[in-house]
Amino acid sequence: MNYVEGFVVAVPAANKETYRRHAEEASHLFKEFGATRFVECWGDDVPDGKVTDFRGAVKAKEDEVVVFSWLEYPSKAVRDAANEKMMSDPRMKEFGEQMCFDGKRMIFGGFVPILDV
Repeated sequence: MNYVEGFVVAVPAANKETYRRHAEEASHLFKEFGATRFVECWGDDVPDGKVTDFRGAVKAKEDEVVVFSWLEYPSKAVRDAANEKMMSDPRMKEFGEQMCFDGKRMIFGGFVPILDV
């Protein structure tokens, strides 16, 4: 099975199109580095929880929308190599400087699929 890297971030609602364009541009780099799939999802039905929720996880403000994203790689080794390439690629530094959201509130992690139907 593939290896999945997931992200959750809060993006100001007014920055939706800027974020989409930024993600589309970044997708080409991620694919160049080894990702086989790049998915960005704009929050549509993200309810407040009683104990925890997506909004709380990224400390979303009233004017922000939660974005859920994931990348798929052929393996964890490919993902790890891609992350190393990203850290040293000047194009990724440029993307980091152009972020239209607070990257400090982004949560992310790598996941091994246990079911894919």
